[in-house]
Amino acid sequence: MTRLLASVTTADEAETALAGRADIIDLKDPTRGALGALPLDKIRAILKQVATRQPVSATIGDLPSDPELMADAIRKTAATGVDYVKVGFFTMEGLSDCLDTIASLTRDSAVVAVLFADRSPPLDDLSGFARAGFAGVMLDTADKARGNLTAHANPAELRRFVDQARSLGLLSGLAGALRIDDIPALLPLAPDYLGFRGALCARAKRHNGMDPDRLGAIRRAIPASPSSAA
Repeated sequence: MTRLLASVTTADEAETALAGRADIIDLKDPTRGALGALPLDKIRAILKQVATRQPVSATIGDLPSDPELMADAIRKTAATGVDYVKVGFFTMEGLSDCLDTIASLTRDSAVVAVLFADRSPPLDDLSGFARAGFAGVMLDTADKARGNLTAHANPAELRRFVDQARSLGLLSGLAGALRIDDIPALLPLAPDYLGFRGALCARAKRHNGMDPDRLGAIRRAIPASPSSAA
């Protein structure tokens, strides 16, 4: 069953997402990039507020492909107690070295790789992420102004991505300026998560606050899991 991931930036937005029955609360700062990171103290505060009501993920920021820099950010973010740490791979340069270093952390932390459809990611072979012990992979977009996910990956490519992740035992997620109109075409692909930010916000602008009505419309478009419907 496909679940709804809602990206939030504040404690108030986290409450709105919980009230709107989001399946996972994703912490990020959209003013700081595609995977802009919130300060660690803010992550801790939101996590304490959410408690165990729903799983929480957090991004480590738009970092270069530096193995030690990434590993340090993963350690610090994981130490807050979030359920998932999301790591963006904006370039394939140095990917092997990054995966080798991160592999030492995935035994204790659930790490999710985020690839970007507008940056020519290695969608044909995700096995390296599985070997490194990643918990999942998401396909997103880096530059929201250049079109959403479906402008950079066709349905066949998205299906192969989701199917390959499943075959490797990885969670799969699709995101990237998704709109409510994208949901009917993406649900049959059966990703584990569909991720939203801009579509949940006032005037569909990702830097604006979350709009409960927009969230409600997207929640109704994605059949809720039993825990979400409670």
